[in-house]
Amino acid sequence: MTEPERVLLVIGSGLRTYREYLVASIHRCARRAGLGLVLLNNLKPTWQRGYFDEIVHVDVFDAGEMLAAAREVAARHRVAGLMCWDEPVVLAAGELAAELGVPGLSVPGVRGCRDKNRTRTVLTAAGLLQPGYALTTGLDEARAAAARIGYPVVLKPRAMGASIGVVFAGDESELAAAFAVAMGAATVDQSRYGGAAIVEGFVRGPEISIDAAVHKGEYLPMFVARKHTGDQPYFEEVGHVVDAADPLLRDAELLDVLARAHRALGVEDGITHTEVRLTEHGPLIIEVNGRLGGDLIPFLGKTATGIDPGEVLFAVATGNRPAITPTRQAVAGIRFGYPEHDCLVHEITVPDRAPGLVLAAPMIDRGTTLRLPPGGYLARHSFVVCEAGDPATCDQRLDAAAASVRVDADPVDPPEPGTAFEMPAGLLDVDEHEGVSA
Repeated sequence: MTEPERVLLVIGSGLRTYREYLVASIHRCARRAGLGLVLLNNLKPTWQRGYFDEIVHVDVFDAGEMLAAAREVAARHRVAGLMCWDEPVVLAAGELAAELGVPGLSVPGVRGCRDKNRTRTVLTAAGLLQPGYALTTGLDEARAAAARIGYPVVLKPRAMGASIGVVFAGDESELAAAFAVAMGAATVDQSRYGGAAIVEGFVRGPEISIDAAVHKGEYLPMFVARKHTGDQPYFEEVGHVVDAADPLLRDAELLDVLARAHRALGVEDGITHTEVRLTEHGPLIIEVNGRLGGDLIPFLGKTATGIDPGEVLFAVATGNRPAITPTRQAVAGIRFGYPEHDCLVHEITVPDRAPGLVLAAPMIDRGTTLRLPPGGYLARHSFVVCEAGDPATCDQRLDAAAASVRVDADPVDPPEPGTAFEMPAGLLDVDEHEGVSA
């Protein structure tokens, strides 16, 4: 095969269930544009072979190895654009885009997104509504910060994602345990921002997320997801609903806050996933992630609005203004199945038909042990995706579909106190089997 002269470089494919629909869209766009596709991936390819012209097997979570492999590709090809949607790799990939001279978030932009402490500092300096916060590395320091900020507080790792290690402390009696949870997760984080926890004031109000494109600094919102989380003290995300007609897409105050935040952070080109609390004082940005949303939120957005996030990502990655006009007016939602307690799973059965059912899949293999926080995170055994014409009907369909999931599992004892948690199955690109296509 003749190697293409110009290529699009993708850092990490992600899990098939979560990301194949994006890869398929990007493949179609690349073919139309006459670009080859090169993938750097940490596992030997399976389903990815159908989409990429070249796959380099490298540990993308080791920044040094990933950068060396990417530079070798750039020495053989003319890299026209770069994509990455895996949170632990976003920082190195963003810096690589700047090095290669292709569109990207910018170095300040990707650092501002990845480092939650920097996000708070920049947005506070820009005059945007933010909670009190402090970066801490020790319990005494965290206790003093919480007293200064005022309870209740939230503690979180400086740079983790997926709500891992995020925990609520209602008063001083709960702080030590919460700090241990946050620092336990921060210690697992091997990035340059690992080993520190942020203490910040707890913010009340509904939480949403917004996936948007940014083209030459212009903020272009695609869709809003209404988030459903588990009970405190943890903030595990149990579902999302996207409504193509969500009035927040026309909320001038929210859109102004989002655009100002991206300008302040220095985000130039790419796609971001911003989490926001709708407080009594106005929209408050919790974090800005320099990537597409997880949890199949972009798939929900595509189902509800017709906007193809793969096509949008391709456009901004190759320096073009994307089309973000909806072509559908629907509501789509996802519900994740969680166990009631730590367990060893023997079998998961998901529905193959139900009213409005779009997709359903188990998320783990037989023999997987699921652990709830703080012993583990993202203890999801399955998901269901449904669509409808309105949010209430969508919620009803999600309830019915989720109720038909069958779980055969045995309870297991919690881990010993002080045991370091393992990164959850399904969070990173570790699907060695074929998986389920979305």
